[in-house]
Amino acid sequence: MESALTPASPSARQWRVPPALAALKLVGAAALVGLGLVFADGDRVRLVLAVVVAAGLAGWALRDLLAPVRLAVDPAGITVARGFAGRRRLDWAAVEAITVDRRPRLGLSTEVLEIDAGESLHLFGRYDLDAPPGEVADALRAAHARSLGVGGPGEVGGPGGLGRP
Repeated sequence: MESALTPASPSARQWRVPPALAALKLVGAAALVGLGLVFADGDRVRLVLAVVVAAGLAGWALRDLLAPVRLAVDPAGITVARGFAGRRRLDWAAVEAITVDRRPRLGLSTEVLEIDAGESLHLFGRYDLDAPPGEVADALRAAHARSLGVGGPGEVGGPGGLGRP
């Protein structure tokens, strides 16, 4: 699911982690602590291990709550999540390629959006974006084409190497 367009710029869009995913991580962290208490049987190592893993899962959920937006696009470029809750701005000139890596695994097909910015590679999965990576890649390419003054979404490619692989 993509978020609503910002009123300031009708061509600005952003993709974020689904709120239910952060809630699921918090529930999982609480369940781990509960299981640690139930199965510890006086063994402090089991309990400490359960609490440490639960704290890691809760920290991961906290990141999703503090910085839910993983990717944003506007006419000037792309903003990507960086680190725990930071952001990095990439102008269109810095973006070398936008591709989707599709791989079959265990009978399922997975997709990962790859944004190549030369010295850095930014990867986003389905649950980072709350949308299929292929659709997000198409939207990014269309935004890039609009920023260049090239035709609509059907005329993506050309300068910048952002065309489909």
